Amino acid sequence: MLPFSQQPMDTPQKRFRLDEWLAAILLFLMALIAFVNVLSRYFFHFSFAATEEITINAFVWLTMIGSGIAFERGSQLGMVTLYNVFPKAWKRGVLIFSAILSALLFVMVDIIMIQTIYEEVTIFQSTSAALGIPIITYYLGVPVLSIFVFFGIYRGTSQKLQELNT
Repeated sequence: MLPFSQQPMDTPQKRFRLDEWLAAILLFLMALIAFVNVLSRYFFHFSFAATEEITINAFVWLTMIGSGIAFERGSQLGMVTLYNVFPKAWKRGVLIFSAILSALLFVMVDIIMIQTIYEEVTIFQSTSAALGIPIITYYLGVPVLSIFVFFGIYRGTSQKLQELNT
């Protein structure tokens, strides 16, 4: 690899992506926690109860971040065969319609989670079983991390629309 000053001018520089770093950190932490728990069970015949709670909720957060990345890269589930049948003039409308439906789905998820958070704060005030922390600590991740989903939908749709125009 050439030093930075000798890199060819047309080589694009990889910029910092918060969503990709958060996904990598969450995945690393989940693997580390599971590994430590396995070692603990093998050597000490003891399992940490909190590891399951943390891993499950980290998986939900990772899924939210990963959904945004998938939307941006065009890796989410789609009806590609049906999309390819449409004439080029219709593809633009289909892309926009698909983006709107995707965004509406996550808006509904956010609304439900915000209602659940409100109920937890005002009525239930539940704590997690293993760590005893407020449940909303885990719930807040969904509406906050859905920002990455909306950015992914926007970026992916914009990129596909630009490809259609060329």
